[in-house]
Parts: sequence; C-alpha cells; structure tokens
Amino acid sequence: MRKGKAAKNADEYLANVPEPARSTLKHVRAVIRSVVPKETTEVISYGMPMFKYNGMLVGYAAFKNHCSLFPTGSGVIEKFAKELKGYATSRGTIQFPSDKPLPDALVKKIVKARVAENKEWD
Repeated sequence: MRKGKAAKNADEYLANVPEPARSTLKHVRAVIRSVVPKETTEVISYGMPMFKYNGMLVGYAAFKNHCSLFPTGSGVIEKFAKELKGYATSRGTIQFPSDKPLPDALVKKIVKARVAENKEWD
C-alpha cells in the first residue's frame, strides 16, 4: 500500500490502508502488543510497521490482495509449519486474507517465539 509519501509511524501507516485490511492489521497489531515486552518499540522499517526488541521482532503490512506478517527470525515459519498450513508462506512471510486475521493464539505463539530468539542475543 505504498501510495504517496512513506508513513512516519504505525498509526500513519494504518490510516493509509484501505478497509478491510486496516481493521485486520489493527487487530493483528493489538494481538502483538498484548504479548511483547513493555520495552518493545514500534518503528517503520522497509516502509512497514515493525516491532523492535533487541532487534526486529515482527512486522506487518497490507498489499493489494492480502496482508502479511513478517516474523524476522530464523526458523519461526518452519517451527509453526503445521499451524500455518493453508496460508501462503515463504522464508520470511506469512500471507493471510485482507479481511481475516491470523488466529490470535497463533500470532501470540509466533511473537513469543521471536521474543525468545531475540532475548538470546541479550
């Protein structure tokens, strides 16, 4: 959804995302926020909102025909391969419908796994 100038923060990014993707990503953002450590910050990286804690944790973005979650760590997508069956995935991306977020429990597991990975670098 890169139209016009780049967003300065997650709220600005979301404000420029059309529905239904905006509501979907707001929900995903809230789920992520519910499990990250309080020291976690939100930044814009590569034009999309990212959560940062000891390095990048996860990002999310809207595209023309889907939304994506970007767990930046090594092996997270493979670790949850069974639960991600039915979703398009690549090495660093999980795609899901613009009108239907990933299950909350799955997002929480992925984010917690990423936090654990980044804590190892502490």
